[in-house]
Amino acid sequence: MSNIKLFHDQQIRSEWNAEQEQWYFSVIDIIQALTGNERPRKYWSDLKKKLINEGSEVSDKIGQLKMQAPDGKFRLTDVATTETLLRLIQSIPSPQAEPFKRWLAQVGYERLEENEDPELTIDRALTTYLAKGYSKEWINQRLQSIEVRKELTDEWEARGVKKGQEFAILTNEITRAWSGLSTKEYKQHKNLKKENLRDNMTNLELVLNMLAEATTSEISKGKKPETLDQNKVVAQQGGEVAGSARKDIEAKTGKKVVTSKNAKQLGRTNKLEPRD
Repeated sequence: MSNIKLFHDQQIRSEWNAEQEQWYFSVIDIIQALTGNERPRKYWSDLKKKLINEGSEVSDKIGQLKMQAPDGKFRLTDVATTETLLRLIQSIPSPQAEPFKRWLAQVGYERLEENEDPELTIDRALTTYLAKGYSKEWINQRLQSIEVRKELTDEWEARGVKKGQEFAILTNEITRAWSGLSTKEYKQHKNLKKENLRDNMTNLELVLNMLAEATTSEISKGKKPETLDQNKVVAQQGGEVAGSARKDIEAKTGKKVVTSKNAKQLGRTNKLEPRD
């Protein structure tokens, strides 16, 4: 459901490879979670040199994937499989080593379960959001938003849009058209860094975001855009439909729909244990 995993409230970027049937995890995120080091990149650079000098083959098994950075841009990031990580953490003195091994095993096991029964993905998401203090009403909206988003990304893939940067470009067009803010500005407005923007939206913000994405999907199915620029026009049109609804709501209520409040300010706690 998400390419972000959580270990003791710390975000771990990840990518599932369907062909290889295994997870790839951001090494930098892993190191920060295990050590609490404020300069995980420097720590990793020094550790790589140490491993090479010791003749270890671990560093040879490190790959690179484009993952989303805190500023929203996608950059090449060192990644490792579960097997490589288990070998890597043996070189990292940390009291979190054993809990982390159990966490890795649990993540892998849950993925296999979800492949057999996709409903488990929804059940786990429900449990996670409840543990974080979200209301059932909000959770229902959030789960619906995931379904709407999946339908949109499937449509983009059918139109030849590439995952990563192009998805981000189109999402930004939709967000700006309905909310009046770019994705980056929206996150800044809510004082967010790595946090998921949708997880920090109110019910009404979520509903309008869903309307924008669902409308974009429908317009795309009718117009069948062939280029990124054509998809951008469709994204703007879909966002504008929800943007008009936002303006009508604001005119009738006298209140701004797009709020600066984030999950903490909305009264949602963060009591999460490691889960997908």
